[in-house]
Amino acid sequence: SQPFHIVRLRPWPVLARICAAAILLGGVSFFHGVSGYGRLGLLGFRGIVFIAFCWWRDVCREATLLGCHTNRVVRGVKLGIVLFITSEVIFFFGFFWAFYHSRLVPCGRLGCVWPPIGVEVIDPFGVPLLNTLVLLSSGVLVTLSHHRLMGSHRISSLNYLV
Repeated sequence: SQPFHIVRLRPWPVLARICAAAILLGGVSFFHGVSGYGRLGLLGFRGIVFIAFCWWRDVCREATLLGCHTNRVVRGVKLGIVLFITSEVIFFFGFFWAFYHSRLVPCGRLGCVWPPIGVEVIDPFGVPLLNTLVLLSSGVLVTLSHHRLMGSHRISSLNYLV
């Protein structure tokens, strides 16, 4: 009688916490030179990947096959995605704000120069430029492929992706 989907209890949140603890314990032990715990971190990472697959499988099954997601639930999921993307934009805004603040007004702790003394600057026209070009061209090709797919041109859409 209510418009929300009440989910059944699932093991995924508890298992994800256990795997995250395994990753943390394995990583800290590995970096402190304790032997044998690197595999624990790897096992935890594999567990997280498996749990993410199963969890999303359950969500998709509830949304499509079982028909549990009402319009209100779908709106809530979309709002959650929008809020997540907004938080990422705010995070990167703050990150770049801190970078440009340190770049434009270097403080005494940095030696009042940029880049700080002892930091080697990489050539921006080498690998960073290549990475930027690959990122931008892949975005353009995926967008073109999407437009071709929306126009029912499946074969040419696949050609843009390959």
